[in-house]
Amino acid sequence: MDHYTPEICNIKIGRQEFRTARWAGDSRVRPLLFFNGIGANLELVQPLARRLNRSRDLITFEPPGIGGSPDATFPYRIWSLAKSASRILDAMGYTTVDVYGVSWGGGLAQQFAFQYANRVRCLVLAATSPGVIMVPGHISALSKMVHPARYTDSQYMQRNFKALYGGISEDVLLKHTNRIQPPTRKGYLYQLLAMVGWSSLPFLPFLSQPTLILAGDRDKIVPLANAQILKTLIRNSRLQVIKGAGHLFFVSRADEKVPMIRNFLRQHKERRHQAQDTLVAEA
Repeated sequence: MDHYTPEICNIKIGRQEFRTARWAGDSRVRPLLFFNGIGANLELVQPLARRLNRSRDLITFEPPGIGGSPDATFPYRIWSLAKSASRILDAMGYTTVDVYGVSWGGGLAQQFAFQYANRVRCLVLAATSPGVIMVPGHISALSKMVHPARYTDSQYMQRNFKALYGGISEDVLLKHTNRIQPPTRKGYLYQLLAMVGWSSLPFLPFLSQPTLILAGDRDKIVPLANAQILKTLIRNSRLQVIKGAGHLFFVSRADEKVPMIRNFLRQHKERRHQAQDTLVAEA
């Protein structure tokens, strides 16, 4: 059972409204800004909020055409969405945050940390890559991932979840899919287009925030090699490899991983540590 529910509001940035959620926590602790995967509505963040257990404020928002955010009139770029995220923080009264990005949201997290370096103290990147110049996943998984039917057709998801995610039980997947609110076709397409041609490789060496990189060794969508690239180029980073985990380890292994993320953020309350060696988590 979920411990608490978020405060949900619509925040207008220019002509675009963003459905935004805040789970209120300990105001003395730096808040966490969360960027979710492609097509994911904010209700999918509830398990993360529950496991954080009011330890800090958690903020997230839905990109245009996702969940309850209306479609954008025109396609947008990842840098412009990062700018909107910064203005959402302004509207909510936040100055500095820690940032956690998953999959597609991990790309946005990298862009945000570079574009607004003074606002980001710590960075967590899960199941993500440096963008267009990446080690590609299995074609069988990628061909299914780009299709919006994985959000709109529960039978499609059930038939293809092993190819898409791996390492996740059907009961966990069912709980996950029950929280899904399908994106609009335009919203999903615009999210895909936002990343076309984008790469973080040129600016990764300039990221100075303490960074925790999480990756599953059985991820068919974003292979482990991409996390190793991030670890090599982000100088103040550590890599945690989750053995036996697929792309949705942040859902299937949440009870194990959220405390680790919380501990990492707690370690960097006041000062930045030097890079640490790669850690390999035992199953």
